[in-house]
Amino acid sequence: MTVTLTADDTCSPVASHAIGAEAAASVATTLKALSDPLRLRMLSAIASDPRGESCVCDLADLADVSQPTVSHHLKVLKDVGVVTSERRGTWVWYRIHPGRRVAVTALLDSFAPASIAAPWSDAADDQARRPDFDARVTRLASELAAEVPQLQTETVLSVVRESYTALARSARVTSALIPLTERFARQRLSDLTRDRDHAVPQVLFVCVANAGRSQLAAALVNRIAGGKVIARSAGSRPADVIHPHVRSLLAEIEPDAASELFPKPLTDDAVRAADVVITMGCGDVCPVIPGVRYDDWAVGDPALASHDGVEAIRDDIAHRVRILVDDLTS
Repeated sequence: MTVTLTADDTCSPVASHAIGAEAAASVATTLKALSDPLRLRMLSAIASDPRGESCVCDLADLADVSQPTVSHHLKVLKDVGVVTSERRGTWVWYRIHPGRRVAVTALLDSFAPASIAAPWSDAADDQARRPDFDARVTRLASELAAEVPQLQTETVLSVVRESYTALARSARVTSALIPLTERFARQRLSDLTRDRDHAVPQVLFVCVANAGRSQLAAALVNRIAGGKVIARSAGSRPADVIHPHVRSLLAEIEPDAASELFPKPLTDDAVRAADVVITMGCGDVCPVIPGVRYDDWAVGDPALASHDGVEAIRDDIAHRVRILVDDLTS
C-alpha cells in the first residue's frame, strides 16, 4: 500500500498500482539474462533473420569467442524462455519464443534505439532556439493552397501547421524547418488528393525512427520500380536525422534525392493513400484502413548494426522489395 500527502499533510492510503513482487522478480530475472551485450546481439540476429530462425553456426560468427561460450549464452536465453531451440542433424536452430515475440520486438526496436540515440540524434526540445513560425507558415500555406484548389484553404493551412509542429518536435537545425515543412506538407497534400483508382500503386514503409530501414526500403522501391510503384516512409517516433550509415547507402541508391530525405512522422493521410503498408519493427501502430494491404517485415535495425551488418540489411530489404514490386506490377 502507498500513501499520498494532502494539502493538510494528512496521509491518505491509496491502492498501489506497482507491479507485483512475483512478476517483478520474473521480469528482473529475464532482464538480467539479457544484460550481456553478446546475448542481445544474438537475440537481435535471431529476431531479424528472414528465415524466422538462426542456426548456432550463424550466431557463432557474431563474436570471436569459443563454441562453448556461444552455447552458454544461448542456454541462458533459453532458460528464461526468450528463445526455443531445435536440433536438426549436426546443428541446433534457435527462434524467438512465440509468447515473447512482442516483448523482444519492443526491446530491440523501441528501447534499444532510444538508449543509443545520443551519438547521432539530438532530439532535445529546445523551444528557445525555434524561431517564430506563424508568418512564414501562413505564407507557405497560401502558396500551397493555390496549387491544390480542390482542397479548402483552411485544410491546407491545418496540414502545413501540423507538419511544422510534428517536425519541430525532433528538429536539431531549426533553420531548415520551413523547407522541410514544405516537403512534408507537399507529400501530405499529395496523399490527400490521390486518386487510388487511377494512380500507380503506392507503398508506405513504417519503422520506429524513420532513420534507417524504412528509408532504405522506400529508396530501393523507387529505384527498382522505375516509377511503376511509388514509395513513402514514416516513423512512429521519428528521429531528427537519418542514421549516418544509412545516409551513405541512400546516396548510392538515389544520388539525386538522398540529400532531401529526412525522418517524417506517421500520419493517417499516408496510410489512407497507401495500397500497401509495410511495418518494420514498429509494432501495431498503423490505423487499419479498409482496402489497404498490411504486411510486416522482420529485418534488422541499422542503428544497432556494424557497417557490414547495415549492408546485409540493405541486401535483405532489396530482395523483399523486388518480390513486392513484381507482385504489384504483374
